[in-house]
Amino acid sequence: MGTWDKEELKLAEKHSWKAKPGHRIFVADRGAVRIDYPQDWVCLPDDDSIKFHDKQPPDDDCRLAVSYIRLPPIDWSGLLLSDLLKTAMKADERPIYHISKIYLVKRPDLELAWAEMSFVDPPEQRDARARICLGRGSNIQPLITMEFWEDDRARFAPVWDDVLASLQLGVYIEDPTRGPTIQ
Repeated sequence: MGTWDKEELKLAEKHSWKAKPGHRIFVADRGAVRIDYPQDWVCLPDDDSIKFHDKQPPDDDCRLAVSYIRLPPIDWSGLLLSDLLKTAMKADERPIYHISKIYLVKRPDLELAWAEMSFVDPPEQRDARARICLGRGSNIQPLITMEFWEDDRARFAPVWDDVLASLQLGVYIEDPTRGPTIQ
């Protein structure tokens, strides 16, 4: 993933950025990945991803992580995201006691596969959930994960839905103060 530089810019008067009310926009690498996330969440870079927390850690109840890789421009249709997701979930070392079905989302610009895993968090001895999503579009493959307590599902499941609905891949942003070019 390399290093991360956070840059906050003053937007031009007639910019084209649009986020859902109550949300901010996160853009990685001039448009490789773009999502909306709740405006009061804390955004922190990590060694392998950008993490979004509902509160400043360690007092957070939910953590969303976003990373991505660039794919070579070849036909990837023979490599199913659902198979990659199953492999990724098998490598999880937490005490998983249930895995949901795999949800598939196909849009004209990208495809997604995601599932939810249930486990009891060993240090806290609380029922927790981990969602994992692999995507593909414009030769970008994001990995999006989200962890939260089961008793907070009503608060955080809509955040997941908003992130996946707002996800854009490979939309190059020439001038970040103006936003994406409207075509």
